[in-house]
Amino acid sequence: MENKKDIRPTKYKIVIADDHALVRGGLELVVKMAVPNAEIFQANNFDETINVLQSNFSIDLVLLDLMMPGMWSDSIQSITQKFPDVPIVIVSVKEDFDSIHNSISLGASGFIPKTSAPEVTISAIQLVLSGGVYIPPHVLKPQNKTVLRNHESNDFDGFNSLSKRQKQVLDLISLGKSNQAIADELGLTIPTIKMHVSAILKKLKVKNRTEAVSIYTNLEKSSGVLS
Repeated sequence: MENKKDIRPTKYKIVIADDHALVRGGLELVVKMAVPNAEIFQANNFDETINVLQSNFSIDLVLLDLMMPGMWSDSIQSITQKFPDVPIVIVSVKEDFDSIHNSISLGASGFIPKTSAPEVTISAIQLVLSGGVYIPPHVLKPQNKTVLRNHESNDFDGFNSLSKRQKQVLDLISLGKSNQAIADELGLTIPTIKMHVSAILKKLKVKNRTEAVSIYTNLEKSSGVLS
């Protein structure tokens, strides 16, 4: 099985969407530290973000502010539905559990609080570009340990109910592979892969691939539960 891909030497195309020019400038500096050869596109509202995505092929990442003009409750989902292959990372002054959980549930591949240190932001960007999901550590550590144990137990039960083939598909999803790439690697058809993905989402009780990867990653980290 292939390891997670490294940051490619070729030029990445990254959109920074925020209504504050100073924030966009600061994020551009951080992005270029994370990916030195990145081509940066800037947008200051939701409509402009959509225009940038529609006007440029092969956008690799969108860094999106939750509170810029034009944003509404389903804006994240709207982008992920129109551009399913483009990962979105929310960069926001908000860092409460509900905002982060809702963003990931709607399809975001990460959430970076604006209070994060530059090195954290750099690592998060590189992680998402490599096919991973970044969630702030404080969200992964609920204050109520009973709630944490219950979540882990439910997640493990859902994972344990997956078939061997479904676990293989989930593992490849966690590496950022598309349905086509998974089908090629496993020697299956795309409709079969879609069927497995639907079953995985149902058994893990999640809405999208991002949430499934989040559960899978958390289980990997917790006491070798997948080993």
